[in-house]
Amino acid sequence: MTQTRVRLWNIDEYHRMLETGIIAADERVELIEGQVIPMSAKNPPHAATTLCASDYLKRLLAEVALVRVQDPIQLTQYSEPEPDIAVVRIDARKYINHHPAPNEIFLLIEVADTTLDGDRKQKAPLYAKAGITDYWILDVNQRQVYVFREPGLEGYNLEFILPEDATLSSIAFPEIEIQISQLFP
Repeated sequence: MTQTRVRLWNIDEYHRMLETGIIAADERVELIEGQVIPMSAKNPPHAATTLCASDYLKRLLAEVALVRVQDPIQLTQYSEPEPDIAVVRIDARKYINHHPAPNEIFLLIEVADTTLDGDRKQKAPLYAKAGITDYWILDVNQRQVYVFREPGLEGYNLEFILPEDATLSSIAFPEIEIQISQLFP
């Protein structure tokens, strides 16, 4: 049996591929554990939910956090995913010199219409391993939120699902109540 070796890419190499045009500027990809992975297309329900949720969170968290939409974060030297929404520490220069790292991230949110399985099985372990304390998946089809907390090396130790009529607070801002219905259009 022949064993195949996989060449993993680091963030510097990934950025050089983007700069030199090996990866086209409009190509929707992200670096996950050293592999350049195609991102799913954004259909109208996904785009509308991302916009609705990010606008709502920007209003709620205006003075305490920055809400980034579909921008990269740097988890390790081999992972630079682009979550749909990242709630991060306020940075006066808007992260001009670096992408937010795990110690600057309060909450990550993925919007799932066709990607629920991947967001649960690929993204959740990745985010848990990086120590992201609060990760949510907005399930567009069922209008519910999967909440992942208590990260460990194998994944999250706590997972629960809340319906549209529930309220939720992030770990970082427990005093701010989030109405789940407001996250969806």
